Amino acid sequence: MKAIFETRRIFVAVFAIGIFALGFRNATDPDLWWHLRTGQLMLETHQLFHADPYSFTKFGQPWVNHEWLSQIVIYGLYRFTGWGGLITAFAALIALAFFIVFLRSKGQPYVAGTMTVWGAIASVPSFGVRPQMFTLLLASLLLYVLERSQQRVRLLWWIPALMVFWVNLHAGYALGIAFLLIFLLGDALELALGHSQKREAIVRMKTLAMVTAAAIAVVPLGPYGRAMYLYPFETLNSRAMLAYIGEWQSPDFHQGKYLAALCLLLACLAIPALSPGKLRARELLLLAFTVGVALRSVRHIPIFALVSLPLLSAVIQARFDHMGSSPFDRRLPLTPTKLILNVVLLIGFLGFAAARVSSIVAQQGVTETKEFPAGAVRFVKTAQAPAPLMNHYNWGGYFIWQLYPEYRVYIDGRADVYGDSFLEEFAATYYLRGSSWRSGLERWGVRTVVLPPDAPLVTALSSLPQWKVVFSDRQATVLTRVP
Repeated sequence: MKAIFETRRIFVAVFAIGIFALGFRNATDPDLWWHLRTGQLMLETHQLFHADPYSFTKFGQPWVNHEWLSQIVIYGLYRFTGWGGLITAFAALIALAFFIVFLRSKGQPYVAGTMTVWGAIASVPSFGVRPQMFTLLLASLLLYVLERSQQRVRLLWWIPALMVFWVNLHAGYALGIAFLLIFLLGDALELALGHSQKREAIVRMKTLAMVTAAAIAVVPLGPYGRAMYLYPFETLNSRAMLAYIGEWQSPDFHQGKYLAALCLLLACLAIPALSPGKLRARELLLLAFTVGVALRSVRHIPIFALVSLPLLSAVIQARFDHMGSSPFDRRLPLTPTKLILNVVLLIGFLGFAAARVSSIVAQQGVTETKEFPAGAVRFVKTAQAPAPLMNHYNWGGYFIWQLYPEYRVYIDGRADVYGDSFLEEFAATYYLRGSSWRSGLERWGVRTVVLPPDAPLVTALSSLPQWKVVFSDRQATVLTRVP
């Protein structure tokens, strides 16, 4: 019984609880709301969506709803467990993804745990109740399988099944294909440089090549077929998404929330210099690839963490080993006093996690009102504001959840449905760019506008006699066009 409360075991338990608590956050992602509505409609109608049902600007436009399975999971959790169950499930998913990183990290648990917590903190801006978290978990699991396959090649054959699941949860499956290709290229370089046993390396490369081909071949085994091959690349090449959507932009290291990520990036620059041995070719390739994608888009920082943390942990542990001693090597006897302290520490962290869970769930309603225009939505419903209605980009999902089907939105977070030209047209109207800024309103016959009070378009319309402010609060201003 005492072995359960041995210091290292307590450390691992506290580490896991801490990661879970870190991932436990209020549901504030703007896209969550249309994910909920879509999951609800799919479960109620037993049909998937292939065309846009939500907007009046792109109604009937082909829609590759690549997150359909995630949406069913999200709405199912919400329907049967409420906000508490939904937020808890995604916190557990995030914790599991980083616990797998911990398992991949060599050396003492204290070193691996500290590095993993660092990476989790760097990834916090991307955490939330969102389908992207499935990609985080599956990418972490894929890296685990690829690394363990060095000793057990047959593990690789689980990957095509994982890919079938992944491609129906989120278009981030393309990241998994990239990892497979990088491992294959890395193994080829290792063999060419004479850093691996030729016979064993060839067997592994042949298996990995077949598994990679199978993983690519199963991508169309879903409701959207071959369209899933192109979807990730079309998204990555969208100029409007890169220009207007914050998480697709490069991290602004002047902001404090990216400090941990900046330090992690800088630390990785020192890995080749500090490592007592040479890094493997695939490790260098993975590091270069994930550093590049993290610097390109904020949303990819967690993926960079999955790759960099085990490498940093291995370097630090190797340094301790090189010095011949480590402050973590000594195993001191578990005295009655230490046993009591360990139990108190574990109970304390469990209490902290429980209190955080309770507090965040209780605050969900307040957070929703703070982040989204709940008052404006109530006014639109009560006053039956005239349609069509122009809304803020980040509020489109919330309007879909609260107002559909009575109202269809002007725009929402499905940037792929609207396309670059439409996003740029909306930006031109919102920011009053050029002399034709009214064209968006006139083209679509907009009769109600719901935007933040400080939006340039609100200021401009408020000064025109044909527009009247009918509601305003801290979050939103509602204007209607006078007949």
